[in-house]
Parts: sequence; C-alpha cells; structure tokens
Amino acid sequence: MDDERTNSTNQAYAGRWVALVRGRVVAQGGTPDQALRASQSSRHKERPEIRFMPAEIPLPPILEKVMTVLPPDIEVYLVGGAVRDLLTSRPSPDFDFAVPSKGISLARSVANALKVDFMPLDDERDTGRVIIKNEDGSFTYLDFATYRGTNLEEDLHDRDFTINALALNLRDMTIIDPLNGAADIRAKVIRACSADSMSHDPVRILRGVRQAAAFGYSIDKNTREWMKSAADKVGNVSVERIRDEIFKILAGPKVSASIRALDMLGVLSQIMPELLKMKGVTQSQPHIHDVWAHTLSVLDHLEGLLSSLRVGFDAETTSDLFMGLVSLRIGRYRDRIADHFSSPLNPTRSHRSLLFLAALYHDVCKPETKTIEETGRIRFFDHDIKGAEAIAERARAFNLSNDEISRLRDIVQNHMRFHFFADRLEKENQPPSRKAIYRYFRDSGGGGIDLILLALADVRGTRGNELAQQSWAANLEIARTLLENYWERPAEVVNPPRLLDGNDLMKELDIKPGRVIGQLLESIRENQAAGKIINREEALAFAREELTKFESWSEES
Repeated sequence: MDDERTNSTNQAYAGRWVALVRGRVVAQGGTPDQALRASQSSRHKERPEIRFMPAEIPLPPILEKVMTVLPPDIEVYLVGGAVRDLLTSRPSPDFDFAVPSKGISLARSVANALKVDFMPLDDERDTGRVIIKNEDGSFTYLDFATYRGTNLEEDLHDRDFTINALALNLRDMTIIDPLNGAADIRAKVIRACSADSMSHDPVRILRGVRQAAAFGYSIDKNTREWMKSAADKVGNVSVERIRDEIFKILAGPKVSASIRALDMLGVLSQIMPELLKMKGVTQSQPHIHDVWAHTLSVLDHLEGLLSSLRVGFDAETTSDLFMGLVSLRIGRYRDRIADHFSSPLNPTRSHRSLLFLAALYHDVCKPETKTIEETGRIRFFDHDIKGAEAIAERARAFNLSNDEISRLRDIVQNHMRFHFFADRLEKENQPPSRKAIYRYFRDSGGGGIDLILLALADVRGTRGNELAQQSWAANLEIARTLLENYWERPAEVVNPPRLLDGNDLMKELDIKPGRVIGQLLESIRENQAAGKIINREEALAFAREELTKFESWSEES
C-alpha cells in the first residue's frame, strides 16, 4: 500500500521538487529553493525533506548519442523548447544546450566526436552549432550556448515564455523549472517570463502567437498586455528575424487566427501595414465578406483543403460535403501534391508558407482599384496585376530569394485565370482548350499547382455556405483537368518537346536574329500543345507561313 501511495505521489509531481513532512507532500517547486520556501510559508516550524520526483522522459536517439560524447567534467543542460517538447511528447528538430562557459569550444568537440559539421553561431554569446544531416535529407541542429547571466537560473529567467524556461540535467534527468513552466504546459498557457520580456526582444510577440497556435494554448492576459505595449518596438528588430517568424506562422496551423492575433496586438501594422487597407472594403455578390474578412476566410479554407489532400487522409471522416467532393475528384493526386510541397524554393522556408503568403496578398490591391458602376456593381480592374507588384515589393523587403519573389508575383498576377475557366465551364459548358491549358502553366512560372489550390480556397472564401454544389463541381472539374494534364500529359500539353531552336529557324528560313524568332518558337509550342503540330516538318511549314504573315504586317504598318 505504501508503494502504491509513493508511486501515485511520484506520478503527480513527476519532474518537480517537493517538500515532504512525515512522508507527505506539503509543497512543490521548480527548484529545491522554491519547494523549501513554499513549505516554510505554511509549515514554518517543521523541517521538510526536499526531494526530486523523477520524470520518466524517453530521450530521442540523437540525445542519447550526444550524452555519450559529452565531457564528464562539464555541466551541460538541455534547455528551452526542446525540454518542453520532451514533456509533451512532441518531436523536436533542434536542441539547445546551456553551459557555464566555452559554448563554441564544446560544440566543436561534440561535432568532432560525432563526425558531423560544426559552425560558430554567435561569438558574442559564445554559441556554436552542431549540424547533423539525417537519412531523409533533413537536418538536426544542436546549439551550445554560454549562460545568459551568471548561472542557469538567471539564464532561464531571461527567456521568453515560462514553457520554454525549463532545463533538463542530462546526467541525472533532473528538471529545473524556476518559473513553473511545467504547470503552464499542463494548463496550456503562454506566459511571459517577466514584464519586460517582450520589450527586451519584441520578436517574442510573434513567437508567442505562433506557439499558441501550434500548441493550442491561450496567451495569459498580462502577457497580452505586455505584447501590446511592446508592439511599436517590432520595427527595431532585424527584418530577417521578423521574416523567419512570419514564415513559421504561415507554415503552421491556424494561420488566419494568428494573423488576427498579430493585428489585435498591434504588430501587423508594424510589419505588413499594406494588408490593413483591405479592412472594410465591400464587395459585390457573390462575395459574402469584405476584402479583409474574405482573405482570412481563404486562409482557413486553404488550410482545410491542404489537410484533406494530405497523404493518408480518410475522406469518410469529414462531415464537410465540399471536402468530400475534393477527395472524390482530385484525391488521387495526394502523393504528387505532397511531392510538390516537399520541394521548397528556399531550404529555410517551406513551400506551404510561400503559398499562404500569396493567399494573404492575393487581393491586397483591391482597395486601390475599387470602382462602382452605375448599376451599383463593384469592380476591381487590374487588382491582380497591381497585387503582383505589391507582393513582390513585400518579398523584397523580407529579403526573399529571386525565385521566391518570381513565384509569388506569378501566383498573385494569375490568380483569376482559374476562375475564368470555371465560370465558362459552368455557364457555357466549355472546358479550357489545350492551348489555354498550355498558356496557364507557361504563365504561372512553376506555380500552376499552387494556383489551383489557391483558387479552390478562394471560391469557398468568396461564397461560403452559399456556394452551390454545381458551381463547386465545375471548379473541381477544372482542377482535375489541369492536374491531369500537368502530371499525366506533360509532354503533350504542358511542356511539349522542342522541335526546332533559334538556329534552325535562322538557317531554314534565312532570317537574322531578332524578336521574331522567339515569337515563332513560342507559336510552334502553342500549336504543339493544341495538337496541330506533330513533327519537325510541320513545325517548319508553320514557321514559314507565320513568317509570311509577320512580313505582310510589317509592310502594312
């Protein structure tokens, strides 16, 4: 019976220091001092026994391997989010270690022992990084940093949130928790370590919002107020740090809720103020929302769409008829869609996050292009073209790569084309021609699949519950047609093989270099896609005929 009581006590206070009086727990704390002080406040006349209640924390193989190469005479603690993830059984791609001194030196010795790469990360904070390449091509990072302050407890107090202010002694598996972060993990609360935590590093505001969405936690009321007070300091943070947090938000769950939170906290106006112009901009039917609410709705539907198209999704588990139809019509492309998203344009930013940024900006220039016709109908001419330049400007401000900027511009500039296809199919029963499909993928610059997914989310965000099943079926038929041509008929329609090059045209047609050669080559490829040109001889005959037209037009002009 005593053993059962002891086991129950150990489980209830696992990972905590407790004060015991006559075998009973009278107080607890994240450190021995905390447990002692807590017991003295209620049992000041008694001398408690301070004991650590060990937690059964299974370590990932990489940590077990690291422990075998750590020097025995150096005090090393696993700290921060990695400890939080261990306590919540979440996989962690990165591990931070705190040491009294010589962080870079220790990182180098660990890297040498493991025979992996090393790099000094921050000379000022004496931080070194061990880089481990995994079998699947991903990377695991081990960062070794000297304490922030004179000891471990000061280091933990200087962190962002209590759920991250935890340390694990790898020698004896003791958890050090001076700010009761484990309790906040159990309560699912994001709480700042101190009142000035946000003002010391305003990027923590974005991190708090991201982690609240990722873990399904709420943000403590006082912490929210501290976030609001520090919001105007976000502009003082390097654009790279802001960008990285934004992309982590866009890569995670509940994107629209996170964007709303950033807006309410006063951060959005500091980092992407152009988005706020969409608020209150009304739209005509079939839109049921203003531009801002529509944009947030598109983010929600895009998230739901990607979830329904993930590998392993069981269509029978959804109660959403529209998502069930998605599985029925294009579900067979799940594996290929997964492969598409597994190839980012930049290794530090996911493909998914880039698409969500495009979705956030796809209607950003509707406010400045709004016109009202005599009939009262609201139009937004060229909002797609102007929006493409707006997102390119934001992407440049975020220091994105040229490939990322080009992809974002192409997605926003062409986001209406899918809707034209679907509208024509629904109203005229006219599917897109092979030439139209070729031009769609040519002009999308590699973003054709992204455009399909954005368009489907856009339709649902436009009409909401008023979307007719017939209209949705037309949109899914266009999506199926485009995906089928892209993945099952690429050489016929999407990217037909070149039958001629510029040198061939100059030689066979006796013409000089110039713009007309590019025009002829592109016309040949369009007609290949349309099935009108099959071989080299037909391509040359077509080019001769087209050249005659060019020459006659030139003479007339």
